[in-house]
Amino acid sequence: MKRILVFGMTENPGGVEKVILNYYEHIDREALQFDFLCNSHEKVAYEDELIAMGGRTFHITARSKDMSTYRKELDDVFKNHSSEWSAIWVNVSSLANIDYLKMAKKYGISKRIIHSHNSQNMDSALRGVLHKINRMSISKWATDFWACSEDAAHWFYNAKVFPKSVLIHNAIDVDEMRFDENKRATIREEYGWTDKYVIGNVGRLHFQKNQSFMIDIFKEYHSINPDSVLVLVGQGEDEMILKNKVSEYSLTESVHFVGIQKDIQGWLSSFDLFLFPSVFEGLSVAALEAQANAVPTLASKGVIPEEVRMNDSFIFYELNQGAEAWSKKIDEMRILKREKYEVVKNNFVSKGFEISTEAKKLQDMII
Repeated sequence: MKRILVFGMTENPGGVEKVILNYYEHIDREALQFDFLCNSHEKVAYEDELIAMGGRTFHITARSKDMSTYRKELDDVFKNHSSEWSAIWVNVSSLANIDYLKMAKKYGISKRIIHSHNSQNMDSALRGVLHKINRMSISKWATDFWACSEDAAHWFYNAKVFPKSVLIHNAIDVDEMRFDENKRATIREEYGWTDKYVIGNVGRLHFQKNQSFMIDIFKEYHSINPDSVLVLVGQGEDEMILKNKVSEYSLTESVHFVGIQKDIQGWLSSFDLFLFPSVFEGLSVAALEAQANAVPTLASKGVIPEEVRMNDSFIFYELNQGAEAWSKKIDEMRILKREKYEVVKNNFVSKGFEISTEAKKLQDMII
């Protein structure tokens, strides 16, 4: 059995974390095992599940918290364990920090995979500068170049490296997200939404996901359709800003912040429409999970990669159309029904986004 070191698990159960978990759950763990390097001493997302499947977690201090402690702890991990790993797989949304690859090379790990999960800088200007600098030299430290979409590959890799890049689909377990009528009824009854039109979103409360615009759209929509509610699943740094905006619009009773939820299948099942006007994306797991649940989805055109579209009920629309136009588009989409499970499953399999088949491909590439 081979072991590899994986970087990318944080305390937030976001898209990257779910991609890693999905692949780990579906590889042959008798042949390949994952260990996880975590830049936090707090428990990371899905840590109990990772350990139960045979993985080990190595926690270090974040570089932003204490540089000297970070460097010492990072070096200790590789000095003591690098001989146990045949590869390192680094999952990141920018190239601002490639120390993990540098350390892997220093300690003789021959296969060093960098995996791009975003198509634009979502952090500080400084990290954007660091990304551009490291983009010039990434081929010195990594041996394999992966990306979740072509847009993500273009942003991560320069002209010499890009042709070597490989697309690794953010594949999901379609069965796990299948529409569940019982869960739908339970959640809607608990929150008093039985007769409501439920517009929902799952994602970090962050400018990338554009929840502020969602609230603008909902304000327009709710003024004409008072039977509607907006549900935001997730947490993030913009939470108070968004709640204040909802209060200013006098929509507190109709916009629900429900925080991080474990049963995403249930929450998706409770929605009538998934609203997804992100300002940029790599290749969204949330959008794929919504489609596996067969909920009609309205998403930003020219921003979210075309390859994320699995179902006919996934509709692209331009962000520059504005909140009122998006509201009218939602009204047009109320007639759409969930597609049958068999159709949805076939869509994912035929387009290469069903995890059981994609995990085998990834495993072969690592081994």
